[in-house]
Amino acid sequence: MGKVIWSPTALKDVDSIAEFIARDSVDRASLFVLRLIESTDRLQEYPLSGRIIPEFDDPDKREIIYGAYRIMYQIEKDEVWITGILHGSRLL
Repeated sequence: MGKVIWSPTALKDVDSIAEFIARDSVDRASLFVLRLIESTDRLQEYPLSGRIIPEFDDPDKREIIYGAYRIMYQIEKDEVWITGILHGSRLL
């Protein structure tokens, strides 16, 4: 396919999540962020591997689940844009 690009909003979401986890453990926060980012690696080869975001019902807007978090992304031509990270208990 192409490359995975993280939007500024998604990077800000990751930072916020890491800061929250780091209150208890900096090591856990680092590991969480590493694994969260690794969970998106497959999107380079398999951009359709995530499910369609139910709230949008648009085949180009998808998400993968990592733990309790929804990693939302949009497919645009030969690029995959990570658009946001949201805890599953929050409304979109």
